Amino acid sequence: MASVTRVERPTQPPAGGSGYRRFMRTWEGQIWVLPFLIRFLLFYAGPFVYSFILGMGQWDIVGKYAFVGLSNYIELVSNDQVFARAVVNTLVYSAAHVLGTVFLGLLAALLLNEKVRAVSVFRTIFYLPSITPGVATAIIWISLLHPQGIINSVLLWMGVPRADLPTWFNSTTWAMPALIVMSLWNIGTIMIILLAGLQSVPQHLYEAASVDGANWRHRLRHVTLPMLTPSLFFVLIVGVIGSMQTFSSALVTTNGGPANSTMLVLLWLYRQGFDFYQMGYAAAIAWVLFVVIMIFTLAQFWLARRWVYYESGSVL
Repeated sequence: MASVTRVERPTQPPAGGSGYRRFMRTWEGQIWVLPFLIRFLLFYAGPFVYSFILGMGQWDIVGKYAFVGLSNYIELVSNDQVFARAVVNTLVYSAAHVLGTVFLGLLAALLLNEKVRAVSVFRTIFYLPSITPGVATAIIWISLLHPQGIINSVLLWMGVPRADLPTWFNSTTWAMPALIVMSLWNIGTIMIILLAGLQSVPQHLYEAASVDGANWRHRLRHVTLPMLTPSLFFVLIVGVIGSMQTFSSALVTTNGGPANSTMLVLLWLYRQGFDFYQMGYAAAIAWVLFVVIMIFTLAQFWLARRWVYYESGSVL
């Protein structure tokens, strides 16, 4: 029998390609994520750190930066009366906006979860305001709430004396309620999220409740709302964060007036930075707003342990 000569393969790859393959094995993942890292550093982490440095100084865009330490924050908290008014206005606006939009969004989701003809058309109609640009929405509501506008005409037709008709955006009493009413129009996103939550509720829970003799009120209270709490928690978190950063509606409708009755924190930040060119002071306002939003968000996570329920039985 002829012997077979066995040729051993070299254990090491050729020298020409070993370095490249070793480099790719080590750094290929980092190379793929490098564009994201560059984007993160340039547009997120970099401005984040820079704004903190900017808040510790004074800078008017064209002049030199002057470090002042905590002077901007001390001035902001102790002497800025407009900022104090803006904080109160923002908290009032956020509370009314979040509670109102969540309630109306939940009501709309419950109605649009029913199996009726052309329900997709109604869902589209309710969602359309959410994709309308904020400036366009503000202009529409300026027309609706004009002293001679449609809403006052309806109130006049209902018997309200002409002398008692609100002047809405021109009144220190009615400007903030008008801003809140305008914000309640936009419930489309909340409605979609809650509608998705409603459709994920297991049907066997409703069937079990019906067998036990529960009516629609009992099913709503003991089945629907508990199973919907994760979705409600999400829209509350997002709603509070978004409402505290409201800007365009107040800028277009009232620009913070009359008499600062609709001055919001983000609008005051904008005016300090781009009207008065106090960029360091504006950055300090931004950091105070960041801390306030963080506190409210953490408080909601802490409170969620008491009311948010998951089907698995676990809580946050």
